[in-house]
Amino acid sequence: MSDAVTRAAEVLKGHRESIDRLDAIMIYTLGERFKHTQAVGKLKAEHDLPPSDPAREATQIARLTDLANRADLDPDFAKKLLNFIIAEVIQHHKVHQE
Repeated sequence: MSDAVTRAAEVLKGHRESIDRLDAIMIYTLGERFKHTQAVGKLKAEHDLPPSDPAREATQIARLTDLANRADLDPDFAKKLLNFIIAEVIQHHKVHQE
């Protein structure tokens, strides 16, 4: 193997290790987020509040769009991701209300 290929393999390995660490951070962060949204769902059920809050959701989408732009992340992707998460949270909230 040439020196250039060896160096490229080392750089690739470093990128992949970083990606693996970031994936772990995302999963643990989502786990922590869902712990809090579960608590919110239980609180809403106890007080007969609706499972979704469209005003809050719109505010969050605008905030995350701004964050995505500042992070050089496609804002449409960020919106899709947040909408997916919000839909999952609403489903959890509905379960608490049953």
